[in-house]
Amino acid sequence: MDIVKILAIAGSATLLFLVLELIRRGRLKERYSLLWLFSSVVLLILSLSRSLLEFFSKLIGIYYPPSLLFLIAFIFLLLITLHFSAVISGLSDKNKRLAQEVALLRHSLDELSRRHGSAQDGP
Repeated sequence: MDIVKILAIAGSATLLFLVLELIRRGRLKERYSLLWLFSSVVLLILSLSRSLLEFFSKLIGIYYPPSLLFLIAFIFLLLITLHFSAVISGLSDKNKRLAQEVALLRHSLDELSRRHGSAQDGP
């Protein structure tokens, strides 16, 4: 077994273990972990099966099969970044709406306080 295959297997297995451990500890939600799990399993399978890796690399036209692992990892990282950008955009919109609602409630509360204060001073 060559050093590239050993490093690829070790890296893929470590990534899979790390994702599973983060899910187990509750530090990574299940809905956000699906892409991470899928990418680590795909990388691990391709790292373990040299013939499968060579088949896909020839199919795509990549000369050096281990570089396909880097390409797949890069594509998954782009997908994960896109996914998290969409999630952050949604949270930003929700945060803005929440701040607007708090401002409206604070304004209503101040108005009620003024009315209540002037009603007590009047009679």
